[in-house]
Amino acid sequence: MNATSEFDFLPPQPQGDSDLLNLWGFIPGIKEFLMLRQVHALEHATVWMLSEMSKKATKDNLLRDDETLGGLSTEEGFYLYGTFSVASIELAVRRALYRLKAGEWRLAIHPRCGTNLSVNLVLTAGFALGAHLLLPRSPLEQLLGLGLAIGLATQLSFPLGLEAQKYLTTAIPFNLQLSEIVRTDDLWGQEAYFIRLNWQQVQ
Repeated sequence: MNATSEFDFLPPQPQGDSDLLNLWGFIPGIKEFLMLRQVHALEHATVWMLSEMSKKATKDNLLRDDETLGGLSTEEGFYLYGTFSVASIELAVRRALYRLKAGEWRLAIHPRCGTNLSVNLVLTAGFALGAHLLLPRSPLEQLLGLGLAIGLATQLSFPLGLEAQKYLTTAIPFNLQLSEIVRTDDLWGQEAYFIRLNWQQVQ
């Protein structure tokens, strides 16, 4: 499978986010938003690399998800959850950066991303509201409408969630550079590694 095929509609450009920042940098929070999208992609790719390094990948080069690994992105870097050494995390981050920049853009997408859940919730709410407004008010019709809404949302949420990741919540991390990896607690007091990243302008 061609790694770039999933992004043919809007192929990422190395200077793209730098240009946006130069043009719209006066808008409060724009840099943080652009960085968060890139961090999110790098988080996903790092989880894929750690899965690969733990021999979860198969000989046919298909990506295999290790469900014991997890991450959480912020505008300054991302948390990683799981049992690793700092050296293995650093290697995974550097491999992820290299491979994403080299065109393996599918690494930016992950099936367990919270984006998929958010899309599911939005679709379910929208379909449920639509069914409520369009169907007769009797309990049976309303219940059937709710069941149809949930089923339809479940069917559509995964592919639409992947599209949302691709074009909205991730961006290829052309501007990111690894700063440090520290053992710390996350926002809820859970032990994790924090991978701090720096922003670099691309000309």
